[in-house]
Amino acid sequence: MLDTNSSGGKRTLSPEGQLLVTSNLALVGYVVSGLAMKLPTYIDRDDLRSAGLEGLVQAAHSFSEDRGVPFRHFAALRIRGAIMDDLRRKDWATRSVRQAGRAREEAVDHLIATLGSAPKSTEIAEYMGVSVEELRTLDASLTRGSVLSLDADPASGSGQATDFVDAESLGPEEHILDTEFQTYLRAAVSALPDRLGTVITRYFLQGHAMADIAEDLGVTESRVSQLRAEALVLLRDGMNAHLAPEQVPISTRPGGAVDRRRSAYFASVAEHRLLGLDQRLTEEKKAAADRLRQPSTAGMAS
Repeated sequence: MLDTNSSGGKRTLSPEGQLLVTSNLALVGYVVSGLAMKLPTYIDRDDLRSAGLEGLVQAAHSFSEDRGVPFRHFAALRIRGAIMDDLRRKDWATRSVRQAGRAREEAVDHLIATLGSAPKSTEIAEYMGVSVEELRTLDASLTRGSVLSLDADPASGSGQATDFVDAESLGPEEHILDTEFQTYLRAAVSALPDRLGTVITRYFLQGHAMADIAEDLGVTESRVSQLRAEALVLLRDGMNAHLAPEQVPISTRPGGAVDRRRSAYFASVAEHRLLGLDQRLTEEKKAAADRLRQPSTAGMAS
């Protein structure tokens, strides 16, 4: 099995690397299925799989057991990263164009609220601080970003709003980043130790007063504040361990009790995320099966 390196040459996987790839091929499909749920329908899954397979091979090349994480978790990040890179390369619009598109949308919303009617191009341009010609160029770029999903049949009239993806909405990369952040946040909260999880859930998600939480836990409000701060640091590092490892502070006492607990929490976040993806895939399959079992409108009419 070969892999292309950055200089265009070929590297041969060791027998151990080949075994890692062949025994984890299903992981590519698993990651692709999770990401595909967050992407516009026009994105080709075969392209995602190809990029993901490349990421798996790269993971097999660079994996070392000294990292202290299972290959499955390490490879899942590399597969996701390879798919993200591929989407970024193929994305039609630059980040600046997408930002300008959102700025235009905000300008129109503000002017409608202020003027009470749809603004003219001159008014939009003036509000944005650009010339009318620059606004027209931006509009042309945004129009080119309107993509009709190949899965929809325009003649049938069955196209839905989600079948049309324009530049003012999130791009493929941003779709993934936003949803992936939410996925890891839920996993990180679920993986918190009991008391820390209780404080975060009740204070931030349920809106309970700190005094009430302190009374129920049998501690002082000051202690609840400490637990909240501790949980927020753990949440931040637990998410960064998977989304931005370079931002996780280096342990001052590697192998110590605190370091082991943190490492165990980071691994638990990954497990909770995979469990959450499993549950969502199961729910989607069940929903799809239910739709297939439902009689069609035409069949009911006959």
